[in-house]
Order: sequence, then structure tokens, then C-alpha cells
Amino acid sequence: MSDEEHEGGEQQSVRVNFGRPIPLFPLDDAVLLPNAVLPLHIFEPRYRQMISDALSGSGQFALAVFEGDRWREEYHGRPPLRPAVCIARIVQHERLPDGRYNVLVQGVCRARIDEEATFDAERRLYREARLSPIGPPGAPGPEARDDAEDRERLRRLLACKPLRRFVDPQGNPLARGLANYLDRPAEEAATPVIVDLVGQYLVKAPEVKYRLLAEGDAAERVRIVERELRALASLIRRADLQIDPAAPKGVSWN
Repeated sequence: MSDEEHEGGEQQSVRVNFGRPIPLFPLDDAVLLPNAVLPLHIFEPRYRQMISDALSGSGQFALAVFEGDRWREEYHGRPPLRPAVCIARIVQHERLPDGRYNVLVQGVCRARIDEEATFDAERRLYREARLSPIGPPGAPGPEARDDAEDRERLRRLLACKPLRRFVDPQGNPLARGLANYLDRPAEEAATPVIVDLVGQYLVKAPEVKYRLLAEGDAAERVRIVERELRALASLIRRADLQIDPAAPKGVSWN
């Protein structure tokens, strides 16, 4: 099937045409998971062209991840890419007078690179690839896995004191905001959607975030997030034990 619809947390459908190549925007780490939003500043000529072309069409492109370190020497070429990508759609954009763009994108779905399209430097400066969705063929939407025990475990983890230290740019506790989604009915905020949002905003390890992106099984993504949250909370607790409240300000004991 060349076209597929993917539903987000508020049950809006976005159609992705897998029957034609999709532009690639490679980065050194996985920075976007489905359903999350991300601001991007686009300044390179090839990606300015990509955004312009996307805005003239579906508004979609795929955020890819470089494989290994070859990209550091071959950045302006075609260094190898890891297979998993996040298809994103542009939800807001601003074109600056010099041709740069500020865009806000939202993750639509997971996909894998099947084959890169033949590069045509005269037609386009950026890379494209044929993609296929990650997950079993005909997999149901994200609302399909809404285990009450999953939601309760996530709620308890997000309520733990160490994780309450993470705040958004406005100073609001991230864990509390994410936990609020768990209080909504599953048809309004599906558990897999919430897991992706937790992974986007609380998972810090790049390799773990890529595993979340590459994993097609919703139950396994829950387990990955749970393990990472427990490890993160444990790390913060251990760090707290090394702080001596009697030490003078700005001084740490070794």
C-alpha cells in the first residue's frame, strides 16, 4: 500500500505516500519521535531547497541519522545512514529575507530506508529515499495498545521526585505535564503516543532514543522507556548522595 494514515494523540490523520521518494534530512543523532514537535533552523542551501519543495507539496520530509562517524569527513557528500527515520510534517514555518527558514515540525510515524533515490544534482541538492513504515503490515493504530498497567507504571515513574527536576523552557515540570496526558481517556491520549512524548522529552541518551525510533513493537517501547526512566532516576539519586550540604558554596569534596 503506497498511502497510509497515521493517527496522533488527538486522533488526527496524516497521510504519508510511501509510493514515492521522501526527502531526507540527516543529523548525527535521532532528535524526533512520532507525535513530538521540534523547532529547526534551516540554513544550508540544500535543505533550504528541501523545505521549499516540501512546502510546495505534502509538507513532509524524514529526519534520518548518520551511521558511524564518516559523516564528519563526508558531510557534504552522501555518508551512510542508519535505517530508521522519523517522517515529519511542517506545522509552522517562517522564511527569512536571506532564504533561511525557521520551521516547527511534528513527527508523523516511524519508517525505514529501503533504497536511496538516484541523486540528481541538477534537479535537487538534497537526498531522497523510498521508505516503508516500521511495524507489522496492517498494524492497528496507536490506540490499540492501551494497557491500564502500562499507564499506571508510567504514572508512578513520572511522579518520582528525581524526574520532577526536568523542566521545559518556561520552567514547568516536564514529568508532571507528561503525566497529565495519562489522566485523559485513552481515545484522547493513547499510551504509545505518551510513550513517544516521554521518550522525546525525558530520554537523554542518543542511542536509547534511536532504539525507540527503530522499534516497531509498542509494548517493547514501553519497556525501553520504563528502563530508561528508572536508570535516570537512580543516577540522579546517586549524584545527590555525593553532595555534601556542609561544603562551602561552590566547593565539592573529593
